[in-house]
Amino acid sequence: MQGFICVFGVLELPVFVTLRPGFWQFSPMRTRRPAAEQLPADELFRSRLENQIDLRHPLVQLSHRLPWSALEQALSPRLPATTGTGGRPALPVRLIAGLLYLKHAYDLSDEAVCERWLENPYWQFFTGEVVFQTCLPCDPSSLTRWRQRLGEAGLEALFPQV
Repeated sequence: MQGFICVFGVLELPVFVTLRPGFWQFSPMRTRRPAAEQLPADELFRSRLENQIDLRHPLVQLSHRLPWSALEQALSPRLPATTGTGGRPALPVRLIAGLLYLKHAYDLSDEAVCERWLENPYWQFFTGEVVFQTCLPCDPSSLTRWRQRLGEAGLEALFPQV
């Protein structure tokens, strides 16, 4: 089967014309979509943090070495969702543990750790964010409630991992 490409129609779209004895068959040519069109809509304008930061940064290295799944298993019973009492679902354990670690490591107040988290892509990556966030995921006063829920044993379970 032989064919050729020609421009056809009012819009001048390229079509592939197949020659068969006594029959012409027109089929529109399919063009390859640019890679940007294949991404989900929300990812088009938001670059992944791992593409923006230096992966050799100490917090990035530490985030790769920490056993986040083990921490989640150990701490999740102490951080239940409050949906049964009309509250919202619990935030990710990695976010809570990461914020508490950063607060402890840099000796900051609850408000200061949340402010710096909002400005620092390394801190956001450390706490499990995939794209840069411009809004706080929680209220700074929530850190106090999380510390109370965790208790001394929970905080000790968090910090020896580091």
